Amino acid sequence: MSVSAPPLAGLTVRPYRPGDAAAITELITRSDVADEVPWRVSVDEIESWLSRRNQHFDPTRDMRMVELDGRPVAYWQVDWVDTTDGLREYRISCVVDPDSRGRGIGAWMLAEAEAYSRGRARALPSDRPHFYGNWQPDTARASIRLVERHGYEPVRYFFDMVRPTLDGIVEFPLPEGLEQRPIADDQVLQLWTADVEAFQDHWGGFDGSPERLEEWRRDPKWDPSLFVVVWDGDEIAGGVINEINATENAAFDRKRGWLASVFVRRPWRRRGLGRALVARSLVVFRERGMTSAGLGVDAANPSGALRLYEEAGFEPEYRSTAFRKPM
Repeated sequence: MSVSAPPLAGLTVRPYRPGDAAAITELITRSDVADEVPWRVSVDEIESWLSRRNQHFDPTRDMRMVELDGRPVAYWQVDWVDTTDGLREYRISCVVDPDSRGRGIGAWMLAEAEAYSRGRARALPSDRPHFYGNWQPDTARASIRLVERHGYEPVRYFFDMVRPTLDGIVEFPLPEGLEQRPIADDQVLQLWTADVEAFQDHWGGFDGSPERLEEWRRDPKWDPSLFVVVWDGDEIAGGVINEINATENAAFDRKRGWLASVFVRRPWRRRGLGRALVARSLVVFRERGMTSAGLGVDAANPSGALRLYEEAGFEPEYRSTAFRKPM
């Protein structure tokens, strides 16, 4: 794909600079509002994301800011992962301010990000098949049309599910021999490692590096007192990384907790641990004054997670699509 820069007077491109977090947050928020996307982020969250510095993602290397007459109107960024289905995927994200759409900026940025990804692929050789990746919420219709027009195809669907109330929670006992215990600060790495391991047989891919762990710990939503962790002796059998997004709750005038990561390690599966973890997380949120709960799930999750969540009272509310294109 070859796309020339749109002929707009005053259009410039520059690398990301420390201090851009506020502008990036505003671009994401304005874009989500225009596209009726039910997510919101804070400047602190974006600063946490942009704090990472490793081979998978470093904003000073892998991000570009687009300005019009000196004002940020768009950005693109690329990171990469080795996926669980055997690919190396360069994941591209392009965000354009709603007031600057329809002027060719999006198509041009996508082409630039693809060219950059090819350069990174040459610098980081791998025997895996190389693909571009892109993620789009279903209501971002203009962005979906853009990526489909340039050869991206949908490969997987994901739901945001919501339990609209925290009434009538049915609790379940833990399987015999397991116990719930708080997570201590010196056990965070063990929790992280268990979570990453549990998702190795799920579709997709994730940067499980130490730098990504530190980014997570700097996130303003980080609150280990919300976590539900179940142990088998000194081994973590499963857990739920829970969080409360105060920015999002304020924007939508709600009190919602998020089960950000629900996992059960392979040796402890098929014993009812998953449903017990979910129920205990709902109780945690209710005790914190929340009135609803949400989570994200792969629509084709092979472990039956969708059914488990529906049995726990969650309903699909919003869908997103993962797209891919061969490099």
